[in-house]
Amino acid sequence: MSGSGGFRLPWRRARPVAAIEHVPPAMQRHIASFRLGPEAVRRAREAVAEHLPAAGVAPACAFADAVLLVTSELVVNVLRHAPSSPVMDVGITVAAGQLVVSVADAEPMLPDLSDEGMGAGLRMVAELAADYDGDVSAEPAVDHDGKVILVRFSMPS
Repeated sequence: MSGSGGFRLPWRRARPVAAIEHVPPAMQRHIASFRLGPEAVRRAREAVAEHLPAAGVAPACAFADAVLLVTSELVVNVLRHAPSSPVMDVGITVAAGQLVVSVADAEPMLPDLSDEGMGAGLRMVAELAADYDGDVSAEPAVDHDGKVILVRFSMPS
């Protein structure tokens, strides 16, 4: 088998089965942008729910319910704490046995994620993530002046 420029690529000829089986699955990532308003929570939940089956998450299972509740709470926090943000981005990323929900807004102030600093909503988000060996983090956005809240879950087997 020849590659570009006439180089031979012998490793492509007969890959051992083990090499094929250990190739990690491709990352799945979906991001939707929403204007802040009364429909934001419902629309964000629908956008995330739409991609759960492709990630191997059965609709209406406990894990799907946890992911959707986290999505709702993060969007409510944007509505409460970043009302001047014109839009927010809601994302779902699945790779390497993890599912990550992300919500980005234009408010640059990071939330206090300490036990003492979290409000009831973020505390519930952290507890739901911990139920699935996950966590919550916040970081400045890389492409605008806002922030991104990330909630990581280990995918149940």
